[in-house]
Amino acid sequence: MSLTSVVAPSPAPENVAALVGERLSLSALHQLGGTLGGYSFVKVVVDRENSVIHFLNDARHSFHAIYIGEEILGVPEERVRAEIDSYNQDFYHAPDRRFLLGIVALHPQMLSLETVEVDTMPAALIREFHAFVARYVDPALPLLFKPANQLQERIVREIPSSELPRVFAHELFSTAPFVALHPGTATGRLRAFRTEAEYRAATLDWSDIIVMDRVPDDIPRLSGIVNARHTTPLSHTNVLATGWQIPNAVQLGALADIERRGLDGKWVEYTVDAQALTLREIDEPATAAPPSWYAQRVTLEEPESERSPIVNLARLRAADRYRYGTKAANLGELHHVLAHGSQRLLGFYQVPRPPRENLLPYLARLLDVPASGSDLAAAARRLLDDHVRVPRGIALPFSLQRRFLESSPRIQQAIGKLKMALELDAREIEPLCVELQGLIRSARMPGALAGEIDSALVSQLAGVRTFVVRSSSNAEDLAGFSAAGIYESLNHVTTAERIFASVKEVWASLVSVRSVRLRRQAGISLDECYMGVVIQEQVAADFGGVLVTTNPMNRADFRTVYVNVSPRVTDVVDGSALPMQYLYSTVEGGGRTVSLGDATEDLDSRAHDQLQRLAIAGRLLQGHFSPDYTFDSPVDVEWLADGDHLHLVQLRPYSV
Repeated sequence: MSLTSVVAPSPAPENVAALVGERLSLSALHQLGGTLGGYSFVKVVVDRENSVIHFLNDARHSFHAIYIGEEILGVPEERVRAEIDSYNQDFYHAPDRRFLLGIVALHPQMLSLETVEVDTMPAALIREFHAFVARYVDPALPLLFKPANQLQERIVREIPSSELPRVFAHELFSTAPFVALHPGTATGRLRAFRTEAEYRAATLDWSDIIVMDRVPDDIPRLSGIVNARHTTPLSHTNVLATGWQIPNAVQLGALADIERRGLDGKWVEYTVDAQALTLREIDEPATAAPPSWYAQRVTLEEPESERSPIVNLARLRAADRYRYGTKAANLGELHHVLAHGSQRLLGFYQVPRPPRENLLPYLARLLDVPASGSDLAAAARRLLDDHVRVPRGIALPFSLQRRFLESSPRIQQAIGKLKMALELDAREIEPLCVELQGLIRSARMPGALAGEIDSALVSQLAGVRTFVVRSSSNAEDLAGFSAAGIYESLNHVTTAERIFASVKEVWASLVSVRSVRLRRQAGISLDECYMGVVIQEQVAADFGGVLVTTNPMNRADFRTVYVNVSPRVTDVVDGSALPMQYLYSTVEGGGRTVSLGDATEDLDSRAHDQLQRLAIAGRLLQGHFSPDYTFDSPVDVEWLADGDHLHLVQLRPYSV
């Protein structure tokens, strides 16, 4: 796909409801259908009772069910909507169903046929559906069945490919020419980098739109990003870009197309929507309008740096963030929810979703209990009790960092110089940050502070062999400032000496060049910032990853959540390896493998069951951590999984 504008075909007149009983030509597909992710598609209904096929006009019928009701069964739309759950049961789950529903999509050199994601169509119906539709599409292109969920993936693998040509979603995703990571429009100077060395040698400005195969994790705030290779929306880079509300997309072949059009270094208008990205050359403006993030200013809660004790994480609540940092406070809140429950757990499912009064019956089916309030609340609590854990740990308060910094006159002098340079916007900011970090790393930990940390570890975590030392600043994990990946976390820490060094490394990351620069752009001064530290037991796990309780590539989709999986959780967030990517429904249930990433094969069914439980647990926790009563604020969860449990190691707001 070119980076020029995509011209959509003219839609069919709205009075043309469908193409019925006729072959679907490619021109008819374009006229009747829509586009999604750069592919043209058309909805299809097979009426088994009458042996008739219907290709729907997408401009008139957004839902299969409404078309079937109005055009085939003679049922008014209002009635279909009022009884939608009953209709969906018949359409997607009944073994003797009359209708087979799906979409036909056009890809290079092929057509794909898939059902709705919640469809539990068995092998016999899959074969029948594919064979029937194949008789009515252009014979010049092969029709491949595309499993819509993991159940269908397992079924299809049992059918010989000679009998059922197939293509899996992850195979299409790996070759998809375009993926929208964050929609939007920006103007700026296009900067194309073919190597990381070119990127490192460049000086970047807020007005830049950068294009790279894989964008490094340490980007400054920019106006836009084009990834020329596939990535995950949950890498630190893409999480930051989402928080900054800048256009961001994957476009294969972007570097070659930009070189062909001579756009490198030129000013462009960059737009990303669900269908495509466009880059349109413009004249350099006399005064460039800054991106939306430029005007955003983050206000921090007043921190407390007076003497506070080192405490067990389980003793903290969310309100303690002003003394221990947001990460530690959220982990403490998680401990509290697991120990005592929460009346907010069902919040997401209690919101009306017209025509449904709420989603509680769906949750009841997922948890296999009656839909009554008390039974459902108890089952939700039981899911968390049985499967979710938070690793044990302690939290070091802001006051411990302050006491350390005040113990060294040289550090105090360096802090003063840095603050002065920041006030004057001097050139010396970067070398002063580097110097201050070096002083913090090399300074001796005062005996009193070392003794307090050692005593807390002995009393709270005796017997633990390996630790993780994590940042917990008051300037991270915030709704308006995630700070994903800009502060240090260190794994595989064992001895007391290494723990003390790791704590200082985390403290030093508060004044890294990148963290200082990003906070300045958000209007956060150095005087306001403190760094707490979390020291946790390192949990052995079979695999791990990141969950966000939304679909980053389709924000209107309230049903599904997005999960990234890797044998090492650090691979997921730092972008060093492409993780497996999944969508899981927290309404009807069921998962879909979006991408295998750098893996050679998918996880087994037991692991998929774990991910389904993780998805539901994430939705329940979204309810508890919601800042309001819409319960629609997604959360970002880092997790590890073993054979029995899901270990949650971080939870923060996910910006959308």
